Amino acid sequence: MKVINTIAALRTLLEPMKVGQQKIALVPTMGALHKGHVSLISIAQQYADVVVCSIFVNPTQFTDPKDLEKYPRPLEHDMRMLKDAGCDVVFMPSVQEMYPEAESWHIDLGPAEFLLEGEFRRGHYQGVTQIVKKLFDAVLPDLAFFGQKDFQQILMIENMVAYFGLSVQLVSCPIIREDDGLAMSSRNIHLTAEDRRNALVLSRALTYVRDHFSEEEIPALLQEARAMISNTAGVELDYFTIADGRTLLPETDKDHPGLVALVAAKVGQTRLIDNMLLN
Repeated sequence: MKVINTIAALRTLLEPMKVGQQKIALVPTMGALHKGHVSLISIAQQYADVVVCSIFVNPTQFTDPKDLEKYPRPLEHDMRMLKDAGCDVVFMPSVQEMYPEAESWHIDLGPAEFLLEGEFRRGHYQGVTQIVKKLFDAVLPDLAFFGQKDFQQILMIENMVAYFGLSVQLVSCPIIREDDGLAMSSRNIHLTAEDRRNALVLSRALTYVRDHFSEEEIPALLQEARAMISNTAGVELDYFTIADGRTLLPETDKDHPGLVALVAAKVGQTRLIDNMLLN
């Protein structure tokens, strides 16, 4: 496993592979890796000859400086996980490497940018697409792999790819859950034992909606799911919606294709998101 810190060194390493027509996959991460990230690498290995995993805590996507400050950075642990996963290349640049000078970035990501997470974290997806574009430019991957847990993020990256006419193929990979249903997240490290128990209501509410989808109408499903979460101590609901998976607009017609249930809540001091595909 090679660890690279500069774009120039990365290009030097990858260029002969591209010339040899090897397929290159990128798994972008902010570190604090868990089994969900490992699953992305494992899926990427089935599609590509070379897997590059980036670790970069991107400052431009944090709407709260305190959130950036407390983001976990367990580097030794991450390196061990990547080595065990058989990752080929780790790209770990500095902030100076990715942002050598001040720059402005604002692209049209469509109306969905301002819904759900976009409403609670204004400007977040501009920062996300800014760094993902930089990573795509550095790696020039054939494929890039993202976790379905960040459902809206994948949609925004798809819109960015379309905006610039990039040729990279995006692959959305299933959410990996703990045995009790909690979606794996780098943020789970901040949960106290009590928070951890309370957080289970998010996956329980999503599972309830999925399991009762055929016999109950959407307004009744939403009412029950929101009540489940709101009645759980220590959990503050931001939203629970059933939406069109392309526009993220609320949908009440169960026959509408591509429906997804999405939830965000603050559990103790930690904000968690989760989702489930419905049809």
